Amino acid sequence: MKQHYYSNGKLLISGEYAVLDGALSLAVPTKYGQALSVSTIEGNNIIWKSYTSNEEIWFETIFDPLEVLNNQPSSKTKTATAKSSVRETLLRILSEAHYLNPNFLNSTNGLLVESHLNFPRDWGLGSSSTLINNIAQWAQVDPFKLLWGAFSGSGYDIACAQHKTPILYRLDNLKPIVEEALFNPPFKDQLYFVHLNQKQNSREGITQYRETQFDLPNLISEVGQITEKLIRCKELQEFNSLINQHELLIAAALQIETVKTKLFPDFLGNIKSLGAWGGDFVLATGSEETKSYFSKKGFHTIIPYSEMIL
Repeated sequence: MKQHYYSNGKLLISGEYAVLDGALSLAVPTKYGQALSVSTIEGNNIIWKSYTSNEEIWFETIFDPLEVLNNQPSSKTKTATAKSSVRETLLRILSEAHYLNPNFLNSTNGLLVESHLNFPRDWGLGSSSTLINNIAQWAQVDPFKLLWGAFSGSGYDIACAQHKTPILYRLDNLKPIVEEALFNPPFKDQLYFVHLNQKQNSREGITQYRETQFDLPNLISEVGQITEKLIRCKELQEFNSLINQHELLIAAALQIETVKTKLFPDFLGNIKSLGAWGGDFVLATGSEETKSYFSKKGFHTIIPYSEMIL
């Protein structure tokens, strides 16, 4: 008998980087996500297969259950995951799940585990967070504890994996505070998500954020104020002003150019980075002509808000 699990992808509308330090942030779950199925097979090995959105296997491996059960989680492993192989990373997650629930994977049955993305891997919508949340459901453990035991991060992506509405998210002494948000802008038909044709390594972005000197309390306060205004915003003009303020705020903290200044200085609408700066999706405000503008620039993945967000 197969067990099935599913988790939603995510986009961070406000609070990139600052969400790590407790800033109130707005995040939205996407219509794209990842499914996980688990079925028993003969033998006692764990056979793992990961599929792309085109149903092609991009990763497969076999674990001896003892390899998972005897792989003790450690802080050293957590800091090394940025350069770890896919297999090492997956082993880390499964071992941490067993650590949190000693009954997990204790069966003598063999298992076939299949993970299916329904979005391209380079889109940055949460291939890791959806996997962690799916494994947490399977292992019956707290997904935030699984995330922080195996890796690091704010956890907003885990919250999105579990919700079907926009959320307000913040950390309070490493405790996730999640509140469903009434974010349904009347101008959403003028919002587009544009992929920058490259995937950004969020861990590298976080490292840069941690190494830069700036007024952190002020950043957290200002980001929180912008977030509160965003969820109440009813006019596109105000929305443009708010996301522009946010871009300038983060650009000053990181000491780098905004994506609009760097790549799209002649764009008539506004552009906001989402998540780690430098790749994945950006949010653009405009009209039907927006698609034509970005296509001419060589950016062909342009998804309207209503087609992306749950």
